[in-house]
Amino acid sequence: MSEAAARPRRGATTIEEVARAAGVSRQTVSNAINAPQKVRPETLARVTATVERLGYQPDQSARALRTGARRTLGYLAPVDDPFDPNPLMAGFLEALVDAAGAEGQRVLLFRPAPGTADPRPAIDELLAARQVDGLVLADVLTDDPRVAHVVRSGVPFAAFGRTGADRPQHWVDIDNAAATAEVAGHLADRGHRRVGFVGGAAALPWMADRREGFRAEADRRGLTVVEPARRGGAPGGAEADRAGAGVAAVRALLRGPGRPTAVAAGSDLLALDVYEAVRAEGLTVGRDVAVVGFHDTPLCRHLHPALTSVRLPLPAIAAGLVRLLLAQVRGERPPGGGLVLPAELIVRDSSG
Repeated sequence: MSEAAARPRRGATTIEEVARAAGVSRQTVSNAINAPQKVRPETLARVTATVERLGYQPDQSARALRTGARRTLGYLAPVDDPFDPNPLMAGFLEALVDAAGAEGQRVLLFRPAPGTADPRPAIDELLAARQVDGLVLADVLTDDPRVAHVVRSGVPFAAFGRTGADRPQHWVDIDNAAATAEVAGHLADRGHRRVGFVGGAAALPWMADRREGFRAEADRRGLTVVEPARRGGAPGGAEADRAGAGVAAVRALLRGPGRPTAVAAGSDLLALDVYEAVRAEGLTVGRDVAVVGFHDTPLCRHLHPALTSVRLPLPAIAAGLVRLLLAQVRGERPPGGGLVLPAELIVRDSSG
């Protein structure tokens, strides 16, 4: 008989067989798996070796029925285009799965039904099925209806992004204002005196913080800040999100003798518009116009020149979310406020 044939099929061994092979009781095997601190070290070593040798896999469904714990966290995934996915959120998902796995947890992805925008029915369906112990939300807004719905449901949750002041402060976020203040200081240290800021939708709280942090530090350093004019002459309007509108707005900003010598963008995708606008005006990124992005997505390293950008600590964010969520699942009292993490400026050739 071959070695492969002799080896027990993974998951086919019962706990009783492990107990007999190890010369202990069924309860001792259970304690070794679920509460090893209750088992003497020499016994624990013998049971652990037997479990590995026989390929025993605990019945997770039975454990869930007995304890009520599913060891699964639900992640309400943002609606995205599979042919043009958001690289930041893809990186966040990788970090979340790793952080959950380190705690013995799985991540179950779900989202609203195709063609619908309201996530509440999908949340209700998942909770009714009792498939998860808690929820992770991302891209959270100040008065986010998802947060209000989850709070009413009573399910443990953790949010990537700050919840409103009247909501439970179960969130992890970066210090967006401090990050862009560092960008402004970096440009000032490079000798720039007139700088631009290109933001996305002004209603997004993280983008508002990035703009505010950049402007505050620029003012402190004596820099002049200019922004592209959008619909009605107001900076930061929705028109920048239309194809080509952002590039045209930045090109207008770069024309004339008073053009900025550096431009900070509120995201790496917006920085791509700046690259295109700079080149369309016959200028060179990094030499004539310094450019800085935000998020440090993989594309930054492949641009020419490579893009200076703010890197989010995605593993630390994910680990903080998992710890915060599991504390609630275990009935522990979570911290009174959210967790704010610093970001890191990664300097490359685009900022001179």
